[in-house]
Amino acid sequence: METTLIILKPDAVQRGLMGRILSRFEDKGIQVVGAKFMQISGDLAARHYESHQGKPFYDGLVTFMTSSPVLVVALRGVGAIAMCRKMMGATFGSNAEPGTIRGDFGVSNSFNLIHGSDSPEAAERELSLFFGKSEVLDWSRAGEGWIYDLSGGDPE
Repeated sequence: METTLIILKPDAVQRGLMGRILSRFEDKGIQVVGAKFMQISGDLAARHYESHQGKPFYDGLVTFMTSSPVLVVALRGVGAIAMCRKMMGATFGSNAEPGTIRGDFGVSNSFNLIHGSDSPEAAERELSLFFGKSEVLDWSRAGEGWIYDLSGGDPE
């Protein structure tokens, strides 16, 4: 099982899409193991997006991410990082395939609704920025066996 970080950005919050987006992950069988509705500070946004410092869009990105509350979510599942990225769709809403979150709800290249960790290393780093160890819960759903084949074989 992998745990990944998802951020529903200010545009998703302001457009009232939080429930619809989060439902997609749960419908797929991905488990919510942590969540915070929060206002990101400039310092936290800068640390989160430090790999983009010096790029032309960096200042605008930090301003955007601090302009409204966001929903920060820790999601867990087999292959959760790749699965969530696939469900999110292409970075630019105008290029995202229908059926993906950005393809169905996004049109802007700047306001792209959602952030998701892109690797296990990024997920570990990003989760530690937003959650303490006790804030990401290890719990089991009663229906887990109906999502992953737990009949004795290895999960795919």
